Amino acid sequence: MIYAEEIKISIFAATKHEQKCPMRIISSLESVGEYALLLKRVLTLPDRFSQFLKEFLKGVYALGVNSIWIVVIISFFIGAVIVLQIAVNIDSPMLPRFTVGMVSREIILLEFSSTIMCLILSGKVGSNIASELGSMRITEQVDALEIMGVNSANYLILPKIAAFVAFMPVLVIFSMFMGLFGGYFICLVLGTPSVETYVYGIQAFFTESFVWYSILKSMLFGFIISSVAAFFGYTASGGALEVGEASTRSVVINSILILATDLVFTQLAMG
Repeated sequence: MIYAEEIKISIFAATKHEQKCPMRIISSLESVGEYALLLKRVLTLPDRFSQFLKEFLKGVYALGVNSIWIVVIISFFIGAVIVLQIAVNIDSPMLPRFTVGMVSREIILLEFSSTIMCLILSGKVGSNIASELGSMRITEQVDALEIMGVNSANYLILPKIAAFVAFMPVLVIFSMFMGLFGGYFICLVLGTPSVETYVYGIQAFFTESFVWYSILKSMLFGFIISSVAAFFGYTASGGALEVGEASTRSVVINSILILATDLVFTQLAMG
């Protein structure tokens, strides 16, 4: 009898799981549609350009300038670790020592300063946007704007998206410079390879288009981070717990979208 009951419970749980799967797919499709409709409201001309400019400058400082410190610190240490790891693992008489600097440069320029740094910023900036808009939603500040006839999506979200996308090239340049400087510092301290060899390596066979590729890709990621985080925050409901959940979901979804977009963009741009 006990065995039969366990079988019945297992069948019931499996049936319930099968019923949930289509519902989750439908819910995901609904979220994509809601995101598209929200962007339609956001991407319109501001009613008052002076107010938009004021919020834009606030967004530049809050989302961009306040992120410089974390970009500088992480890029410096990751750049040093990259050079250290490559120097240890590429130790062959078949390869010239300047290969360390050249390979480190390509890693930092092509992937770290754009993709990995944006994954980190999705946690800092994305959660900031989602929690701010979510708090405004649950305290009915967004509803108050709607009652006054203001396009709340455009007023609250567009300056944040524009500010973060516009400041992304600055963050990427900082990341590139500090990553390469971190490698320079580790060469200066350990001497393997020498500083002269490392500097020659980061200059050898340099392709300028890689810098523009990284900047363009980071701006695309900046749009994804800010718009997706704004969507989850703007559509939050309930209380403080739900705002926290919306913030967490925005970081998770942003991370997945950044990696998927990186794959597609790289294939289109360099494939």
